[in-house]
Amino acid sequence: MTRAFLVVMDSVGIGGAPDADRYFNGDRPDTGANTVAHIAQACAEGRADDGRSGPLHLPNLDALGLSAAIELASGVTAPGLTATPVGLWGAATEVSKGKDTPSGHWELAGLPVPWDWAYFPVSVPSFPEELTKRVCELAGTEGILANCHGSGTVMLDEFGAEHIRTGWPICYTSADSVFQIAAHEEHFGLQRLLDLCAAIAPTLHDMKVGRVIARPFVGEPGNFTRTTNRRDYAIRPPEPILTNWAQDAGRKVFAVGKIGDIFSMEGIDEVRKGDDATLMGHLHDLVRDAPEGSLTFANFVEFDSLYGHRRNVAGYAAALERFDQGIGRVLDSLKDDDLLILTADHGNDPSWSGTDHTRERVPVLIAGKGAGTIGHVGFADVAASVADHLGLDARGAGKSFL
Repeated sequence: MTRAFLVVMDSVGIGGAPDADRYFNGDRPDTGANTVAHIAQACAEGRADDGRSGPLHLPNLDALGLSAAIELASGVTAPGLTATPVGLWGAATEVSKGKDTPSGHWELAGLPVPWDWAYFPVSVPSFPEELTKRVCELAGTEGILANCHGSGTVMLDEFGAEHIRTGWPICYTSADSVFQIAAHEEHFGLQRLLDLCAAIAPTLHDMKVGRVIARPFVGEPGNFTRTTNRRDYAIRPPEPILTNWAQDAGRKVFAVGKIGDIFSMEGIDEVRKGDDATLMGHLHDLVRDAPEGSLTFANFVEFDSLYGHRRNVAGYAAALERFDQGIGRVLDSLKDDDLLILTADHGNDPSWSGTDHTRERVPVLIAGKGAGTIGHVGFADVAASVADHLGLDARGAGKSFL
């Protein structure tokens, strides 16, 4: 019996989505966005030397086929990434409408989103009065702060002090189908914030808003910091997904990072969380210890949350290089019959305008199945291929590329 490890490098897009012109950051369409290639270009030109230096150095990802996947997806050559692939590689295109976390992950797990997500308008206030009133009732406050589109760190800078003074939660959204609530862990209370998000989530889910996200933070005015106690309250998938297929077959399913939250714990036996450095340790431990026949599904979010949305090219480059080093240890520890697939859920080009995700194709890099190309595939084909490797009954929309 074999094992499978499916690892999502959150937002590590490679350009080329054929419908990118339908998705925007402000007034600018995502046409031409290319997360990895633009980072590589910036590194090669010396524009990403804050905390790191030189060309983008990703020997392990490149050896698996990253540079080849970028060229396949977008026709672009990424400076510094020139390896001849020794892994199986390709590029995946999403069919679900949207460029957010649930859409990408659901489809990677075999379920294209079967409806259109609901989004909030860019106008201020963004939220309907009845929703605001319900949040106030649940929070026990006379009002909310922000009530607009915005970046999380900007929201803290603009409203954090007033939040401490009034006790009102900071509620904001983005181009994604999401309702986010930020609150101070000490002044408002972490458990109170989590309880508020859990209580309001069914209302948002009925509206087809994909996620309610608790965004706890600490610190004082001028020095606020978001903590790792974030929690996502996502709509439960309406049909069985890859994790269900595995669990229903009696296989052990491990979730690393926010996978459990994204899938509302559907088909999950055990969750391991932490920052990305900690998650890499968890992944390495599972490669060493996970039982035969098991599925490990991991998400590494800091590319997206710390660097993509904040348009920090150097920080994103450094995070990629740290990940590459860590995944090298994982690759060295794989057993002969193991399957490891590295992919992503969308793009978040840190060189792009705006602060939102970018609509891109994503790499599919495969260790444990020899070398070669799988060409262009669909997101759902990833789930079908994992199921094929594990000998599961795949009930999703994809076809195995193995």
